[in-house]
Amino acid sequence: MLERSGRRPGALNMRKKGKSKTLQIVEYLLFYVTVAFARAIPIRVLRVISGILGYLLYLGIPRRRKIALQNIEMAFGDKLSQKEIRRLARLSCKAFFLTAVEMIKSPFRLEGAGIVPDPRYKSDHLERLLQKAKAIHEQAGGCIFVTPHLGNWELLPYVSSLIGIPLAIVIRPLDNPYLERAILSGRIGSGHLMIPKMNAMFSLERMLRKGKSVAMLPDQSNSKGLRVKFFGTSATVTPVPALLAVRHRRPVIVVAACRTKDPYYFEGFVSDPIWPEPDADDHFEIMRITTEINLKMEEIIRKFPEQYLWMHNRWKKPDRKPVFGNAREEPGV
Repeated sequence: MLERSGRRPGALNMRKKGKSKTLQIVEYLLFYVTVAFARAIPIRVLRVISGILGYLLYLGIPRRRKIALQNIEMAFGDKLSQKEIRRLARLSCKAFFLTAVEMIKSPFRLEGAGIVPDPRYKSDHLERLLQKAKAIHEQAGGCIFVTPHLGNWELLPYVSSLIGIPLAIVIRPLDNPYLERAILSGRIGSGHLMIPKMNAMFSLERMLRKGKSVAMLPDQSNSKGLRVKFFGTSATVTPVPALLAVRHRRPVIVVAACRTKDPYYFEGFVSDPIWPEPDADDHFEIMRITTEINLKMEEIIRKFPEQYLWMHNRWKKPDRKPVFGNAREEPGV
């Protein structure tokens, strides 16, 4: 007898299966071996290793290499030679590995219920800069922090915890539950609430109503988003940060932590708050705020283009008609 859908019994199980438990365990063990290895090696040596791994990534995954080269040409094609574009793509691959390495060598450690900075890291600058963000957070009763996939985007939650900004952070769940628990335990150690990306809107709004701030990475293509200029070309962008700002009358702040030649020093950025205009049309404001977010992220990326994640298909065309302000919209992470 056929099921109501018209499929034969068992046909629903024909879809592609996820990773086997054995593969998940192997990945988990490799992760811990890598962590132990990285923690035993000086950060300056790990920077060199990250460069080698980045070059192998650039050579070994042609699809991602092609996307990175196309994206960089889209953003800087009139200013960079083909040689410079290829160099930037290779450095971007290195930066991808550096983000993971730097968190393994974390500049912060847990002591009891608190976070203590590693004295080797010069975090005073970031702390002072985020005090500006804390003042806005306290004045507004919570705000919306956004950061691009630039520099070390994993570092900011630890600094915000250190200075006392409570955050709810949108995260993308992994397809390996063992790795998910291992990585999540470190993220939870920052003292913040982690919200899975899928249908996160309700939780984000609840946290804003409680006077907490929320954080997300909105710089990846979103098939249900708005078409807004990014480096002069239309890209599909999530409207969620702007939508939250308009609904709850809270400001959006763009933040970033970028590497310098000194592996123990990060250059931080905290934008002026982007406030919604109380008397303006909501749809207009969502578009305006989203455009301002893109412009502020672009401004920082232009200063450190080699640290941006160019491998993501940032300018791909939407596979469905964009929607506006869907209450179930998924934030970009």
